[in-house]
Amino acid sequence: MLGLFIKDKDFYKNVAKIAIPIALQGLITTGVNMLDTVMVGKVGETQLSAVSLANQFINIFHIFCMGIGMGASVLVSRYYGMKDRVGLKKTVSIMLRLCLLMSLIFAVATAVCPTLIMKIYTVEAPIISYGVEYLNYSIITYFLLGLSLTCTIVLRNVGQVRIPLYTSIGAFFVNAGANYVLIFGKLGAPKMGVAGAALGTLIARIFEFAIICGYLFFKDKEIGFRIKHVFEPVGSLWREYMRMSIPVLISDGILALGNNSVAMVIGRLGESFVAANAITTVTQQLSSVMIQGFSQAGAIVTGRTLGEGQREKAYRQGYAFLGLGILFGAVAAGIIMLISEPVITAYDLSPETQALARELMLSISIIVLFQASNSIMTKGVLRGGGDTKILMAADNIFLWIASIPLGILAGFVFDLSAFWIYFFLKVDQVLKAIWCVIRLKSGKWIKKIRSTEEMQ
Repeated sequence: MLGLFIKDKDFYKNVAKIAIPIALQGLITTGVNMLDTVMVGKVGETQLSAVSLANQFINIFHIFCMGIGMGASVLVSRYYGMKDRVGLKKTVSIMLRLCLLMSLIFAVATAVCPTLIMKIYTVEAPIISYGVEYLNYSIITYFLLGLSLTCTIVLRNVGQVRIPLYTSIGAFFVNAGANYVLIFGKLGAPKMGVAGAALGTLIARIFEFAIICGYLFFKDKEIGFRIKHVFEPVGSLWREYMRMSIPVLISDGILALGNNSVAMVIGRLGESFVAANAITTVTQQLSSVMIQGFSQAGAIVTGRTLGEGQREKAYRQGYAFLGLGILFGAVAAGIIMLISEPVITAYDLSPETQALARELMLSISIIVLFQASNSIMTKGVLRGGGDTKILMAADNIFLWIASIPLGILAGFVFDLSAFWIYFFLKVDQVLKAIWCVIRLKSGKWIKKIRSTEEMQ
């Protein structure tokens, strides 16, 4: 096995240059989510649970869009390394078409049957009512979120990491201000509660869309993509996109459904468990933003290196990314342990919910040790190498065969403690971490991608 760290300062500088702005953007986005939960939590635990469960459905869309965007990034990073500008534009065009289609599907589903959506997660009428109120404000948000998210991923792949970061900083303040005014009825505005949180998020999404998509469509010169390119023919690139990117979309999509199955299990464990999970989930996201940054950096750097034809270099870099995953997993676990108590006490929670949250925090601190390594491998290096079909199988086998059945047994059959219920619901993270090391060592994750000239 190669060393987990390499003597290449330029490599680490390049990775940090990509990963840190992405991580900071993730930190700000998570901060917005935490601010939402804190503010809604001040209104009441029922409202907090409703917003948490409604966002589980929105998160399905978010993960689908991440799949579309990250699937496109497999090709974008390679074509950028090859300096194939025609391939870049056509890939972005396919990505945007899929994104608009996905946004339309979710918007129609939310408009037609919001109550049915909420009933997937809970049977408690007050939570369903507040959740429907939240979802009704989210219909337009799908289009704004989908386009800004996928365009952000593309911009990162060509080195434009600052624009998305600055946009997220602005969106944080827009969302915080709108939430404060609309949730609590400040500055003469009506007190809207849950609806105010949804409307505040919509305003922030409008802000993000205007800047991110405006920059890509009218100013960016690295790709040179303009709105007219959306309607131009993409020819045989459809086949290459399907081969390399669709497995990412399918994998992330089925994974989203699996994660929602986990949410359905949690939703039936009671309002206190749902509220505790909402708090601990945000804390986990906050502690692991660096992991997300380095995961995306892994995909970008690996794709570029292979696009330049340097296979052995990409292989060595894969082990370096694994070392970073182990390091950041330990850091994230330590952060969760340090901030768990202050975070829990920041909410107005019942003693029962506080006790459950402490158990979940402890469980998450163990899970994140493994999650860090497999995230940087599966969402980063292996995906950047084009190993998308095998990743699609691995993601879903571990989730559906291990996590969900064991979580259901732990919660409803053996009536285990909250610590063990959550651990088994997330045990796929442990199993994937072990599998990733084996896959990395094999070298079979490095796949060939054709240029547009080769497709002629």
